[in-house]
Amino acid sequence: MAESAYSIVLSNVNTLAIQETTLLCGVTLEVESLKDELKRLQGFLRDADGKRRLRDEDIVVLVSQIRDVGYEADNAIEAVDHMQKRNRLKKGFMGAIARYARLPSDLTTLLNVGVEIEHIKRKISEIVESAKRLEIVDLGNVPIENVHVDDEFQQDYPNYQNYEEILLVGFEGEYEEIVEKLVDTEKSLSAISIVAMGGAGKTALAKKVFMSCRVQEHFGKTAWVTVSQKYKGIDLLKEIMKQIMGSTDESIDKLNEYEVGQKIHDFLLQTKCLVVLDDVWETDTWEQLNRSIRAFPDAANGSRILITTRKDIANHVQIPTHVHPLKKLDEEKSWELLSSKALPSYKRSVIHDVDEFEKLGRKLAKKCDGLPLALALLGGYLSKHLNAREWSDILLDWPSTRNGQMVQNIVARSYKDLPNHYLRSCFLYIASYPKDYIIDVPRLIELWIAEGFIPKIPNHKLEETAEMYVAELAQRSLVEVIERSRAHGCIDIIKIHDILHDWCAEEARQDGFLDVKNETTGQVGEPASSNNLVSYRSSFQSLSNEILPGTTNIRTLLGFELQSASVPKLRLLRVLSIEKSTLKDFCTVISGCIHLRYLRLGNCGGVVLPSSIGQLLYLQTIDLRDSYLESQVPKSLWDIPSLRNVYLDDGFSPPPPPAKSVRLHHKELQTLFLGISHVGTKLWFHDMVIFLRQMNQLRTLFLMIFPMPTEVFSLFANMPHLVDITLGQLGVLDKLPDEFPQSVRRLVLYADVIRQDPMPILEKLPCLVVLKLEGYEGKTMSCSAQGFPQLQELELHRFSVEEWRTEEGTMSKLFILTLWKCEKMIKVCEELLDLSYLSHVTLAEVPYF
Repeated sequence: MAESAYSIVLSNVNTLAIQETTLLCGVTLEVESLKDELKRLQGFLRDADGKRRLRDEDIVVLVSQIRDVGYEADNAIEAVDHMQKRNRLKKGFMGAIARYARLPSDLTTLLNVGVEIEHIKRKISEIVESAKRLEIVDLGNVPIENVHVDDEFQQDYPNYQNYEEILLVGFEGEYEEIVEKLVDTEKSLSAISIVAMGGAGKTALAKKVFMSCRVQEHFGKTAWVTVSQKYKGIDLLKEIMKQIMGSTDESIDKLNEYEVGQKIHDFLLQTKCLVVLDDVWETDTWEQLNRSIRAFPDAANGSRILITTRKDIANHVQIPTHVHPLKKLDEEKSWELLSSKALPSYKRSVIHDVDEFEKLGRKLAKKCDGLPLALALLGGYLSKHLNAREWSDILLDWPSTRNGQMVQNIVARSYKDLPNHYLRSCFLYIASYPKDYIIDVPRLIELWIAEGFIPKIPNHKLEETAEMYVAELAQRSLVEVIERSRAHGCIDIIKIHDILHDWCAEEARQDGFLDVKNETTGQVGEPASSNNLVSYRSSFQSLSNEILPGTTNIRTLLGFELQSASVPKLRLLRVLSIEKSTLKDFCTVISGCIHLRYLRLGNCGGVVLPSSIGQLLYLQTIDLRDSYLESQVPKSLWDIPSLRNVYLDDGFSPPPPPAKSVRLHHKELQTLFLGISHVGTKLWFHDMVIFLRQMNQLRTLFLMIFPMPTEVFSLFANMPHLVDITLGQLGVLDKLPDEFPQSVRRLVLYADVIRQDPMPILEKLPCLVVLKLEGYEGKTMSCSAQGFPQLQELELHRFSVEEWRTEEGTMSKLFILTLWKCEKMIKVCEELLDLSYLSHVTLAEVPYF
């Protein structure tokens, strides 16, 4: 893995050097020479990285030195590149001088970089001598892995199968049994405990039970919380309260454990509820939840607790508990699960000797000892190797290990089989999230891109390549798919199984890829022995003390639920993401972080951005949603040409209109999310519109502004690539504009009043999949035949329609219909319920229902 990480750094160095050598003046020759030396080191590293596994102390040191020198070269070359980018953006007289002459500060930078490169080259010479002494083979200038996306590679992804559905093969009878236990007529409070070892499918089964129509209809309210090894009783109670009572985080933040328990207690006395405690590790968890007050009373109304656990904790739950030991799959069901992954129907048609594969596959399935996780992982691996000889070799080489180690062996095999080092890095990076974390895929992709894990491939946007990487991991069952985006057709939310998370964290620690620190487990990143590399990435999780990174050379810093975060100056930082924390002296921390690519502060306090933020010329993503800003976001932010994704709430100003002599380029901007509670002047929005008209590469536009001028619709003429549009707090619209981007797949428009039927305009959009509208006050609404050819989800708010005319053939793919506060649509509702192509209809606050 160290070799893979080095390859990514070398790729960045090559890109900078190739593109910018004409700008490096006096250090051009030094940079070209350095490139050659770095390529040579990559050859040494490929040999040394394998030998490091033999626990040779000297080789571990050598690997660390090679990786370090690669990062140093990256930093040095980028410092000069930054200088040139900064000079090109300068305005006026000083800008002209900077572009055509050398300022004293620039000459100093070039001199320092030249000295640094000479220092790096001396280090490389020493490394080469050490490699020869250790008999490390120079494999030559082996090129960086050729990464491409061919047609066969892409065809697999639309056919991926839902992870939980796969793991449920063979549990149909147990599913029915547990559902019956939950919805029986017994009134007293009771629990069901599903018990099995890790990877046996407990959570998948419980999730299927939880989401069943019978269960959801039987209970007034339901809640699902993941307990895991690291938990705080009050946090679990707050999450339960939020789900069953609909309370917001803000309303319960100040409540203590007794107050939260009391509110849950009082609510459960009146309402029949189901609460799922998933992945319980400790026998005293029930006692901890009821420590301050008995939060779960026996109200004799049929409430239930469903528990999944690796231990038998029935004797420790002070309510009647039915223990359900989850059985392992028999041989037939094991083969059914394995073949569903390894030989799905769309692949069987191209296999000549299916019987031979089935014969070998049944033997391999038997080796997995009935564990669904092992079967799904192995099936994912085998699906990439439809070669009978290879299946036979795996069977012959099957290691004799216990169940827990067996799964880890399969994970290791799948990891090594990933097609390139970029994808391997993407997989290990998931360990930077806490266990059981619900991972937002678009946000994960932004991090991957900032880290340099996504290669540039002709005719593919970086985001598109990253989406295929997620799909590849899902198809191999290395991640769990929680939710897909209906609008975009790609995976939207994922999780990673605890066993896989543990494997990733350990592999990342040993390879110096990532370290993790939390209060429960201690610092995973502290090397247990000298054979572990020091990492340049750190993830801090659920800490009450301040962040104190171990090295000033750290490049990535992630923080999750830190009470307070005091970050020292880290001038080489490339990724900074902190959530649910109070920040100290943050303004001074990032003012000099010229290498920064990604900045996310979610639900944080104490946020003050430096006026010099415009100097962060590599910044790709800034996400300040839901954070409290103690000062305005500086206007210089808009001067950064590398921005790809901008997410801002209140507390920012639009960029000043660009001077005619200055051309602003935002060719990379993909996502713009702006939420503003109140805009005081028309000039504010006028300036923003001038800026937005330059954003002709935007794919996602989210504007939630009060009041929203109708002038916003004029932007669409210059945004031909828009896929996702959300416009909120529009006032009175006489009619919608006649033209929307033909590429739009998701459209959300919230208005006070829409006076003219919007459907004749919107039904012509050829790619529209999701449509959400609010405020139409007309009496009739018409949808013509062949209208809305791709629409799958329709949500209408505050529609006063008395008649909805639909011609045959309209909305032929509509799957979900939701009506909110549509008080006059009684007759419409009756007719819609008879439409055969609808699968889900939700009627909320409609008097007839």
